[in-house]
Amino acid sequence: FFSGPMDAGSSPAPHVHSGNPSLAPPESKPRSLSTLIMITRPKADGAGQEVLLGMKKRGFGEGKWNGFGGKVEEEETITEGAARELKEEAGIEATDLQKRAVLTFDIATLPRLLEVHVFSASQFKGTPTESEEMRPRWFSTDAIPFGEMWPDDVLWVPLLLDGQSFTGHFAMETDEKTVDHVLRIVPQESLRLCPRCGLPQ
Repeated sequence: FFSGPMDAGSSPAPHVHSGNPSLAPPESKPRSLSTLIMITRPKADGAGQEVLLGMKKRGFGEGKWNGFGGKVEEEETITEGAARELKEEAGIEATDLQKRAVLTFDIATLPRLLEVHVFSASQFKGTPTESEEMRPRWFSTDAIPFGEMWPDDVLWVPLLLDGQSFTGHFAMETDEKTVDHVLRIVPQESLRLCPRCGLPQ
């Protein structure tokens, strides 16, 4: 399902891609700001793409394959936080980070709403290296291990790999069960600010 990035001049009008259009994040729940980066590269034989995922070795999400990222520190922009986490967790530096999505997760068992700023990159310096937190591995985009990932990933990762920009909200009973969601395709420029905190990209 990977077709490469969208043309630089394309700017799709916002529209619902899937899910419940009336679903919205609860206004009263405080938010926790974090980042996620998905790295892609062409396969060695040129036939398709690969995506770099990391097996979480400890903490929240332990035992799941995921992109790389984490919390944004007070003195950082969102992009700086994403780049730092990628370096800490996988030992590489992305040189073409692009904001692709802002996703919120309302997990009933957590006191805060998770607001995740998702980036993509296809150029990087260094070699992916295992860290205390993550064990990186390349996967063909037609063989992504969705059964060992967060349950919502199968809904939005294909959009990111297809070069789309989007927002989404997921209502979850636990971190293992999504009960409702909505995904909207949006112009990439609309993602430049954190909707709640006003931080720059």
